Amino acid sequence: MTAFAYRDGVLCAEAVPLPDIAEAVGTPFYCYAAGAIEHAYGALAEAFTGQPAAIYFAVKANGNVAVLRTLAKLGAGMDIVSAGELQRALGAGVPAQRIVFSGVGKTQEEIRMALAAGVHQLNVESVPELHAISQVATAMGRTAPIALRVNPDVDALTLRQITTGTRHNKFGIDLGAAREAYRLATRLPGLAPRAVAVHIGSQISDLAPYREAYKRIGGLVQALRDDGIAIGRLDLGGGLAIAYRDEPPVDVDAYAGIVRETLGPLGCDLMLEPGRFLVGKAGVLVGRVIYRKSDLAREFLIVDAAMNDLLRPALYQAWHTILPVREAPPQEARRVYDIVGPVCESTDQFAENRPLPPMEENDLLAVADAGAYGAVMASQYNGRPLVPEVLVRGGAFAVVRKRPTFDEMLRGESIPAWL
Repeated sequence: MTAFAYRDGVLCAEAVPLPDIAEAVGTPFYCYAAGAIEHAYGALAEAFTGQPAAIYFAVKANGNVAVLRTLAKLGAGMDIVSAGELQRALGAGVPAQRIVFSGVGKTQEEIRMALAAGVHQLNVESVPELHAISQVATAMGRTAPIALRVNPDVDALTLRQITTGTRHNKFGIDLGAAREAYRLATRLPGLAPRAVAVHIGSQISDLAPYREAYKRIGGLVQALRDDGIAIGRLDLGGGLAIAYRDEPPVDVDAYAGIVRETLGPLGCDLMLEPGRFLVGKAGVLVGRVIYRKSDLAREFLIVDAAMNDLLRPALYQAWHTILPVREAPPQEARRVYDIVGPVCESTDQFAENRPLPPMEENDLLAVADAGAYGAVMASQYNGRPLVPEVLVRGGAFAVVRKRPTFDEMLRGESIPAWL
């Protein structure tokens, strides 16, 4: 499904022209298409028809409560990594029993909050964390449902910065140490080890690493059952890629087939934790050209969006398609631009040497495929307000996070008496 397409020469989100939103909220802004989120969720759910699989959205990909509510109404649970994300999920109306708490550095206060809320599962990433959860649960008179996140030492063949499943990464318990860690979990008070969790990385397009990781996890489950530890569910993580450029889309039917082949015989309930796959293509960041600047070497489009709004190009050198909001005739000559923001960093750029139709000041541009790891990673660097987020359904749109005023940005700060 293409959520963003030209209608009568204007780029639209579903049936809403993006210039209409720009006029209402100003630029820059994020725009999400509800229909695209629903389509991606439906495609993944359909691929797993006949398997006991439940979808838990990785909130770190997009934490907007309206996006979370959209997914929750489809039946999604939430995969969280902080107390703040717990509050977002609960605030979006997600029952605690549909929330999984992942993350390598949960504090004791976060553990208390999760147990008090009654989350479905805590994914444990180290032996010290096992002891911490045991202590907190025992003090509360609770039993914590846990999974151990196991690191299978499988390279996901993705960017180094978003690989999480090798022995060099900070995540999870080494596969060779996992069996003894489970034995420890059965001895510690306040713990109920019920699942095995694994997550090998993000933006994974080659499915072979999944096959290898799941084979290793399947072997561990058999060993744990030999030890008398009843593992009834498997948390398979996420990481399914989207196509940012000209890559073929990931084959979710083939992925579901790998899960069925490698893990189906175990008879476990399955938990899937996609993030980017559900929301990445459902969002754009729209900005306006402030200046067109030329010198002997380059031609720049300086736009009002910046790296503090969308960090991925600066952080990962990530590619995003850039679209003019006003459609250019196919025969119109293209110019080559560097598209950059106003932040005082040389890394504040969205694209280099990008061919576009001739652009002028005040023209609108859309940075495509920005629904994941966009607004959620934004900051107020250079004193820039966080940009508004807008959700579209059909011909209607709503502001689901407003742009703060400068007074609101300063409200949480204070000057000590000695100044």
